Amino acid sequence: MPNSSDLKTPTFREALRFWLKLGFISFGGPAGQIAIMHTELVEKKRWIEEHRFLHALNFCMLLPGPEAQQLAIYIGWLLHRTWGGIVAGALFVLPSVGVLWGLAYIYMVWGEVAWVAAIFAGLKPAVLAVVVAAVLRIGRKSLKNAVMLGLAAAAFMGIFFFKVPFPLIILGAGVLGWIGSRVWPEYFVIARGHGGTPGAPSVEVMEPGGPAPTWRRSLRVVILCLILWATPILLAGSTLGWKHTVTEQGLFFSKVAMVTFGGAYALLPSVAQAAGEQQGWLAPAQMLDGLGLAETTPGPLIMVVQFVGFVGAWQNPDGLSPLLAATLGALLTTWVTFVPCFLWIFLGAPYIERLHGNERVAGALSTITAAVVGVILNLAVWFGLHVLIPEGRPDWTGIVICAVALLAMVRWKVDVLWIIAASALLGLAVFWLS
Repeated sequence: MPNSSDLKTPTFREALRFWLKLGFISFGGPAGQIAIMHTELVEKKRWIEEHRFLHALNFCMLLPGPEAQQLAIYIGWLLHRTWGGIVAGALFVLPSVGVLWGLAYIYMVWGEVAWVAAIFAGLKPAVLAVVVAAVLRIGRKSLKNAVMLGLAAAAFMGIFFFKVPFPLIILGAGVLGWIGSRVWPEYFVIARGHGGTPGAPSVEVMEPGGPAPTWRRSLRVVILCLILWATPILLAGSTLGWKHTVTEQGLFFSKVAMVTFGGAYALLPSVAQAAGEQQGWLAPAQMLDGLGLAETTPGPLIMVVQFVGFVGAWQNPDGLSPLLAATLGALLTTWVTFVPCFLWIFLGAPYIERLHGNERVAGALSTITAAVVGVILNLAVWFGLHVLIPEGRPDWTGIVICAVALLAMVRWKVDVLWIIAASALLGLAVFWLS
């Protein structure tokens, strides 16, 4: 784990290259994406220390929207301020926007995506290995005593067996840590600064003299982000009409962006019902196909809303050509889904950074991190059951790919990019040879 003497400050160009690379390799949903960022930024490049990474992560997990993209924006902001956050957040999703547009077009024109499923069959075991590696890494650093181990176990059982909502687990863990830091600090204040004492300040990755969390700055951020968020919807409504499919999609997914707590899987049932039964944009089977396509692309799983926008507008073009309507629907849906992420981070990050060194916050951070280990373990188990034992029968090819990928990451420190690429090619090769 990097400390004050280990940290390196990247140039903007170095960071730009990394965020571009991340946009193309960020498979595996939030757990896999967070694991990749942790491996690259904390373990290998040493651009940010463990304490600050987890501090940012736990804030992002309390927000609506894709926490992995928000974490990228936060870290980009830490390293290079506003432009760093914009570049990190935009490049996190742009590759998947282009890839998913192409896949959605193929789906609507030809309706055959077997080769995509084959690539995903190779990717899934590798992504599972990335998630397991994340559990091991974060667990070793955060589960330092029986209390933290018990919290991780409780979080896992709560979400896996009793289906306790994810935000409730995180909120409960934070409250417990806040209280525990006062009555039993030696067991609850695990998240510490680089000096090793409770509440010690973490290393500043930011340049001195960064933006202070003033009300004037906050108001500017809110006004600018709201203008950027609303302008495309207003343009669509004024040119296409407020009853046009594209405009309705912009309005609908703007509301969705405000309530996407708990990740994409928690959101999808309500989106599927509203987009299918209420709006009539697409059939339930098409929603499932879109989820499969979104899982094969890099970027947040919530990118499935772009597929909904594309297919819904293609099938309901309202006077436009299907392709033009679909493209506009996909772009507007994606815009209103991800622009709010920049608002939450640019507005909240300066305040959150001022909480470093607070022992009560350190206690809440410790317990939230322990709970996150249990949540990621839940995803690893759920993912493992579906990937390695589909329909109750072991998939020995997937088991071998997962084991080799995990060994390559943990033992030989092979770059995730090579593991993802090799697994995708292997899945495609098995498809063509079968």
